[in-house]
Amino acid sequence: MRSTAVVLLALVAGPAAALESLHLLIPGGAGGGWDITARAAGRALMVSGLVSQVSFENRSGAGGGKGVAYLQEAAAQSADVLMVSSTPIVVRSLKPAFQQNWRQLTPIASLIGDYGAVVVRSDSPFADFPALAAALRGSPRSIKFAGGSNRGDLDHLILARIFEALDLDPADARYVPYGAGGQATLALLSGEVGAMSATVGDAIAHVRGGRAQILAVAAPQRLDALPDVPTFRELGWPVEFLNWRGFFAAPGIAEERRDAFAVVLNQLRGTDAWRQARTRYGWTEVYHEGAAFSAFLEAQEHLMRRLLLRLGFVSE
Repeated sequence: MRSTAVVLLALVAGPAAALESLHLLIPGGAGGGWDITARAAGRALMVSGLVSQVSFENRSGAGGGKGVAYLQEAAAQSADVLMVSSTPIVVRSLKPAFQQNWRQLTPIASLIGDYGAVVVRSDSPFADFPALAAALRGSPRSIKFAGGSNRGDLDHLILARIFEALDLDPADARYVPYGAGGQATLALLSGEVGAMSATVGDAIAHVRGGRAQILAVAAPQRLDALPDVPTFRELGWPVEFLNWRGFFAAPGIAEERRDAFAVVLNQLRGTDAWRQARTRYGWTEVYHEGAAFSAFLEAQEHLMRRLLLRLGFVSE
């Protein structure tokens, strides 16, 4: 009851009950999805008066593992720290080479989702996804797909899910990994590859600039940011793939502190600054808090494990 009372009091109080300071830990480099999300959230929190001062720290390395380790090791001194993360933290926890697990942290809330997509250049011979699908069914390895993550990670899993829906073996996909979404996009635009499996946020600026086109999105319905782009489902392939992004706190934080983090992130959702950021990057609101967030992460694990099994990155 005490936890509920704390949350209700803070919600009623609004910005007057704002956090004094917040330190956002970014487990990746500048310009990546984690970095963009954390900095957009931090700016919106300050502009909206929800947090007086927000600082940022990039700790890249080991696919986000260095950031997780830092948050765990510095738990006693991390009362004002939130770490941004996304689907890869679930993927990592399934691979035997990694010992880290999202359960070792304190899940606070997911905020947004970035749906998977297939992207081609604006002058691509494939005018729509059915044309690309026909080419793949005729010769699965005829098209090289760029991606901004390692083999067995996010963008590769998006492509695996698409191949699965086409009744093709995901292991037959010609996936070419690049260091980040920006590098993968450059490879696509330069003609090194014929297509790209990515999330909408990686491609939307180039689509708006007329340099690329998204053939289909792995969302349950058309996106407000891309109203003319069909979903895979409406084209006949029930593909959904979401890269959620949200925030975690250090393990073992006080219940009152956890509640305060949850309240301020919930309030962030209603601010004009955050709505503008979502529109700019083509993000969809995907909000889960506390226990619901943990249940959502467990459901994500089941999907990712199945895809990793198909690709041979984990065993039964």
